Amino acid sequence: MTTRAAIAAMLCAVMALPSPGAAQTARPVAITVDAGRPAGTLPPVWRFFGADEPNYATMKDGRKLLLELGKLREGAVYFRAHNLLNTGDGTPAFKWGSTNVYTETSDGKSVYDWTVVDRIIDTYLASGVRPYLQIGFMPEAMSTAPAGTPYQHSWRPGFDYRYIISGWAYPPKSYDKWRELVYRWTRHNIERYGRAEVERWYFEVWNEANGAYWEARPEEFYKLHDYAVDGVRRALPSARVGGPDSAGAGGAFMDGFLHHVTSGTNYATGKTGTPTDFLAFHAKGQPSFVDGHVRMGIATHLREVDRGFVKVTSVAALAAKPVVIGESDPEGCAACPGPENAYRNGTMYSSYTAASFARIWELAERRRVNLEGVLSWSFEFENQPWFAGYRQLATNGVPLPVLNVFRLFAKLGTDRLTATSDAQVPLDTAMSQGVRGAADIGTIATRTADGRIAVLVWHYHDDDVPGPAAAITLSLRGLKWATPRTATLWRVDGEHANAYAAWKAMGAPQSPDETQYGTLEKAAEMRSEPLPLTATNGIATAKLALPRQGVALIVMDDR
Repeated sequence: MTTRAAIAAMLCAVMALPSPGAAQTARPVAITVDAGRPAGTLPPVWRFFGADEPNYATMKDGRKLLLELGKLREGAVYFRAHNLLNTGDGTPAFKWGSTNVYTETSDGKSVYDWTVVDRIIDTYLASGVRPYLQIGFMPEAMSTAPAGTPYQHSWRPGFDYRYIISGWAYPPKSYDKWRELVYRWTRHNIERYGRAEVERWYFEVWNEANGAYWEARPEEFYKLHDYAVDGVRRALPSARVGGPDSAGAGGAFMDGFLHHVTSGTNYATGKTGTPTDFLAFHAKGQPSFVDGHVRMGIATHLREVDRGFVKVTSVAALAAKPVVIGESDPEGCAACPGPENAYRNGTMYSSYTAASFARIWELAERRRVNLEGVLSWSFEFENQPWFAGYRQLATNGVPLPVLNVFRLFAKLGTDRLTATSDAQVPLDTAMSQGVRGAADIGTIATRTADGRIAVLVWHYHDDDVPGPAAAITLSLRGLKWATPRTATLWRVDGEHANAYAAWKAMGAPQSPDETQYGTLEKAAEMRSEPLPLTATNGIATAKLALPRQGVALIVMDDR
């Protein structure tokens, strides 16, 4: 079956499933917020994104999406991309990209060309997005890959993952040339963008060197890392450097890395240790396809986050360092469609995002982790079929429901308030069992810098099957006003901020005309509506019906 035919069959199967809106008795839920009781901080960790394919950033839909990401929190959104140092003409492919920054003359002299990579970073910055700059992978002229090894891989959706590994995944022939490349790139960035700008970036080396992305021993990676960090710091002593962006918590590889950067001998300088300003690891969930529907694996995701937190705080000298979960996703392959990944188009992905981020914030507080970022490895796939099931934030330039959850996150404040829901699944249950019994109807409440109360509510279940709506009674205590007011409500569910539902309603066209495209853009927009409040004895109350897999945000003035 061709890829296009397989996608069509997958979509037909998903569209044939029962509607989540099927009539069932609503479940009563009580949510209480005490605006007078602070509960710590809520760092905006959601503002990190990334993708395998760096060249998509400069294409039409890539530029459009980057502008939307930049609006979330201008100047504070970061983007990480693989393949920024790869040899090639800049033509993207699945899990591939290139910039041709480094080649050599016939007699081995280094040639540097920043044209393509400049265009990528220029696009980020013009969109209000900054680089989380991954230093990798190995330019072809430097690679120690065995003779006959292809440099660019031939992987495509449906192929085994081993096809990804090719000549770019090997150590350099010369570590001095590797360091010089990194030094010159950093110096060029300072000259082009200014020292103050580049000081705000993150610099890390490679990706998942403990997994499929590195064809050498861990010690060779530690050496690669040392030489790269030395190159960055030689050009910019104040640069923010870290890593190692391991697959999962990293196991023995991460243990070795943490030991090396704190007390090992630096391969590049001969000194003890390696500068480390932040630590990074990855965590993924594990969906399955059960009895004709998707079942998410949020428990797997959360357990890996917890293992990573324990690991990166295990060395006293590093325990207080900022932590970035450099890839944090419901599963492992953004470019892999299929029935088990069809949830990505609709509200399962958006509700999972709300429920998982809430638990990651909670785990960071439990483990006393200085959590700075949770990076969603989701961007877009240029010129692919509509709603193909890839893990992305938009399809053909039209936002998916998951992007709207990040828009809701952006409306939250950083001062957390005490909030409880009598239907929120406890953290330990979510980690050990997932959400397989009663649905998880939870909440986070914050106070914004301008004095508003923002209450996020989600209705999540691991199983993508119909279920009753939640009949929520929201009670707010400790407000600064006593007379009834109206709150503002934003929704992401089957009928709100959902281009996928609109696309299905118009017959699932694979070539929407201009009018249909405009309709899809409108359907994807976030729209507010008033939510009436009543006030009795100093307690404000609102009623809200929230469908299964829905997410909502209630905002009210409290100045």
